[in-house]
Amino acid sequence: MNNDTKSGPGAGSRARGMGVAALRGLALALVALPGSVLCLVLSLVSVALIPIGVGIVTTPWVLTGVRAFADWRRVLAAEWGGVRIPPAYRPLPKDANPWARTFGMLSDPATWRDLRWLPVDMTAGFFTALLPAVLLLYPLEGFVIAAGLWRAFTDAGGTYWYGFVPVTDQTSAFGAAALGVGLLFLAHFYTPRLLQAHFRLTRAVLGSNQGELAERVRVLTETRRDAVDTSAAELRRIERDLHDGAQARLVAMGMDLGTIEMLLDKDPEKARQLVAQARRSSADALSELRDLVRGIHPPVLAERGLGDAVRALALRLPVATEVTVELPGRAEAPVESAAYFAVSEVLTNAVKHAGADRIWIDLHHSNDMLRISVTDNGKGGAVIGAGSGLAGVERRLGTFDGVLAVSSPAGGPTMVTMEIPCALS
Repeated sequence: MNNDTKSGPGAGSRARGMGVAALRGLALALVALPGSVLCLVLSLVSVALIPIGVGIVTTPWVLTGVRAFADWRRVLAAEWGGVRIPPAYRPLPKDANPWARTFGMLSDPATWRDLRWLPVDMTAGFFTALLPAVLLLYPLEGFVIAAGLWRAFTDAGGTYWYGFVPVTDQTSAFGAAALGVGLLFLAHFYTPRLLQAHFRLTRAVLGSNQGELAERVRVLTETRRDAVDTSAAELRRIERDLHDGAQARLVAMGMDLGTIEMLLDKDPEKARQLVAQARRSSADALSELRDLVRGIHPPVLAERGLGDAVRALALRLPVATEVTVELPGRAEAPVESAAYFAVSEVLTNAVKHAGADRIWIDLHHSNDMLRISVTDNGKGGAVIGAGSGLAGVERRLGTFDGVLAVSSPAGGPTMVTMEIPCALS
């Protein structure tokens, strides 16, 4: 009974995947052929008109449209096929004149990759996109033939070919249906793979190793800049906390000790009061220093790891919090620190702004990826934007190639998911 329960959803999921892949492939084929033909024709005509001056004006607009069409296909490749094709266009000055824009775009290797891709997309790309739909729909013709309609497709004594099966009577019509069943069986398993083959063909022509390298350099540059800015801001915070907190108390305590020295012989009672005040100031300064050290790197994080540190965070929250930890080991200290402070920021946002009365935290590690989700039953509406705490969390995670995703519809609930690639020891 359990086996049937498990296999059913898998078969249903494959059937849905087959149908979705066929519909997506058909839509791509219907768009790829006219879209690529139009872009290629306009590009060739516009470039040909450059010597008489007309192309100087039209070419930037046409090539911008080609880039938009190619970028749209990059998005579909990522969303429908899981195939990433980073763009690698050279930036153009915003105030460039038509002449500079035209020859700037024509001197860009990415432009010529786009133009080479268009004829491939309208031929091989069209057929590879159409194949999933054909593999799903063509078997239906075999079933129609088996129903006896083959007579309507042939003249008296004629032969109707279904694939490699010659249909001349009802027996051979059943043979066509058997072939249709075989094709449908293949479609059940290979339709999604055929669609992905289309996207891989697109990447082979449209993609560039330099593009991936440029994208990687851009991300690393941004994350390094964010890390430097974050470190500078953290140093300023520590300096401010020391200056306004523990340092001020220590200065005041030193002044009290000087006063005590002068009052020891003249007014012992007042000296004892100042000694008690100095003792309280030293205790307060020690407490502030401990809080400051905890803010830099919590002792519980260093001693007991991320799981227990997050549990300690949850205990200090004013709302009911449930923590689930499945970590078979420990990550490197910088990764644990980034994850800890990211969770702390998300929890602070949930308490301050979400109006939640219950929070769930889940930490687990699989496939060399640390995954953390924080869910609350608050009012929702959380977004990643400039000035928000979540934007800071995203920058902190980006330093380690981590990502942040937020699902927060109006009315809640809010789920914040964080992923950091790392290995556990």
